[in-house]
Amino acid sequence: MTQEEAAVAPFPQFETVEEERLYRKQHLAAAYRMFSKCGFDEGVAGHITARDPEFPDRFWLNRFGQHFGQIKVSDLICVDHTGTVVEGDGPVNQAAFAIHSQVHAARPDVVAAAHSHSTYGRAWSTLGRLLDPITQDVCAFYNDHAVFDDYTGVVLDVEEGKRIAHALGENKAAILRNHGLLTVGHSVDEAAWWFITMERSCQVQLLAEAAGQPVFIDADQAETTAGQVGGHFAGWFSFQPLYDRIVAEQPDLLD
Repeated sequence: MTQEEAAVAPFPQFETVEEERLYRKQHLAAAYRMFSKCGFDEGVAGHITARDPEFPDRFWLNRFGQHFGQIKVSDLICVDHTGTVVEGDGPVNQAAFAIHSQVHAARPDVVAAAHSHSTYGRAWSTLGRLLDPITQDVCAFYNDHAVFDDYTGVVLDVEEGKRIAHALGENKAAILRNHGLLTVGHSVDEAAWWFITMERSCQVQLLAEAAGQPVFIDADQAETTAGQVGGHFAGWFSFQPLYDRIVAEQPDLLD
């Protein structure tokens, strides 16, 4: 984080692991609520996970079958690397474990990962293509997203999760062909924001291509813009107004 970034909004610091765990869980519950508000809930599909700050091989997520719009901090469950619930009460979404356990294992830098069956992400995923640099916002993903170019049904096997993690590589996002979007971040906020803005970028490109042939931002400018809008702090900071909004509107999420 640069000095200028710190002056805008200092990234939170924690004195204890308990404080950091609560922060991650609060922002995870808020991210679920925002996903619901954005219309990213599709039945029981979708999941956002947050790595536990004390036990790196464990992560927090929603219990299977609970609507995103009703999730509270107290509803979150914690699972270990075997998929066993070690804290909280409720069943685990096996697809969530198969994908997220392997992403977290492959990427020690990743604190959170987000995936849902959002409308425009699903539509774009059917094309099996990367997003093009046609807007300032989508430049956050310039040379920083991948395509998982396969589909073999609902992901219930960790071996499939490993293949997805391999396709993701060191990128912040992946387009899962015929499935949807997957984003990761160094914070829950970052992963959630990348998902929200990537979904909107899919919508924009679908609209632009329906109208004609979009004009690309040239490579040098796209790379420069990526450095301005695609960093870890930028992702975290962009989610803060959404966090404040959803907590003000639905304060019960913090229960």
